[in-house]
Amino acid sequence: MAAPLAIHLEFGGGAELLFNGVKEHHVDLPSQSEPWDVKQLLVWIQQNLLRERPELFVQGDSVRPGILVLINDADWELMGELDYQLQDQDNVVFISTLHGG
Repeated sequence: MAAPLAIHLEFGGGAELLFNGVKEHHVDLPSQSEPWDVKQLLVWIQQNLLRERPELFVQGDSVRPGILVLINDADWELMGELDYQLQDQDNVVFISTLHGG
């Protein structure tokens, strides 16, 4: 059984507008049978934090192209993307690079 995790989420570059304008969230992920990974975190975010226009944040089971994801200040592509197993006190940042013109 995976222990509950306390993690810090940040949304920026306009992504925070999808979360009632709140840029920072300190969340406690409940314990579950398998370790938490980013793919499961995205589902949790959709169910618990995302307030509007999910199509601007997620596409399929990942983030939409144009959303930069950093895990502990490193590009998530270096960390295993969706398969990265979250650790207690991780900092996960989502920055939208999508801007109207």
